Amino acid sequence: MPFNRKPQKFNASIKEVTIGCGEKAVTLGGENVFPFYTFDGEMKNAPKVGVEISDMGIPAVAGLKAYYEGCTTMGEIAKKASEMEGADFICLRLEGGDPNGANKSVEELVAIVKEVADATDMPLAVEGCKNVEKDSELLAKVAEALQGKNALILSAREENYKAVGAAAGLAYDQKVGAESAVDINLAKQLNVVTTQLGVKPESIVMNVGSAAVGYGYEYVVSTMDRIKAAALAQGDAMLQMPIVTPVSSETWSVKESMASEEDMPEWGPVEERGISMEIMTAAADLASGSDAVILMHPQSVATISKMIKELM
Repeated sequence: MPFNRKPQKFNASIKEVTIGCGEKAVTLGGENVFPFYTFDGEMKNAPKVGVEISDMGIPAVAGLKAYYEGCTTMGEIAKKASEMEGADFICLRLEGGDPNGANKSVEELVAIVKEVADATDMPLAVEGCKNVEKDSELLAKVAEALQGKNALILSAREENYKAVGAAAGLAYDQKVGAESAVDINLAKQLNVVTTQLGVKPESIVMNVGSAAVGYGYEYVVSTMDRIKAAALAQGDAMLQMPIVTPVSSETWSVKESMASEEDMPEWGPVEERGISMEIMTAAADLASGSDAVILMHPQSVATISKMIKELM
């Protein structure tokens, strides 16, 4: 008996969110099929790949020093990052603002943001330092400094969505990243209260959390699967925002990426391990429903970009 496959299309679709301006602008979302189910229907916009850079300079990640050789300023680093094969946008992580770390001032960090924005015409996402109080002030100032750039401000969380959302999504017309911790209910609730604040659904992307593969990653997969199913099959409007996933901050900090070859000779070269962790995690995120991933290593960016093209 022949098998007659029935295409699984949905009346609902993921909202489209555009970041950046001009020819380099990118649009996330828009699909009404499950991730890479191109045999069921067209994915309107291919998933995008961002390149993470840090206000702390070039990270101590194997292979990055060589790629950014000769870059001494944040502007030069941003320009070099934008030249990576497969890069669609730049994500500036302001980790130096952490009060428990370098504790850079808001003014110093905003100056870095402006320098990066002036150095490249690629779409820009800006991620805070993960300190709720500092980010409330910092990201509001960042949104102001990037007025007219149509940037993505990562991230508004339950504790500070009013401050970040009001500044980015209302006062300065940027895009808002709503960050939750690998839980469909938390993700939906944050979208609900952010829209109640007045931010348009078309100006919100979700950062639902991630983990390096092998580190409780099944929770990430199940959460993204449930979000996409609720958004498309059930037509839940509060879960129809595209998903962006910062990957590199998770994968380059685990022991498989950091342990030296002297300590773990059976694991092989440290650079290859780190790249593999980044690629595997990004590929799994995209297959689970992420509309954009943020990576660090040029080989990872090129590989994931190629994977996306092959699957579209």
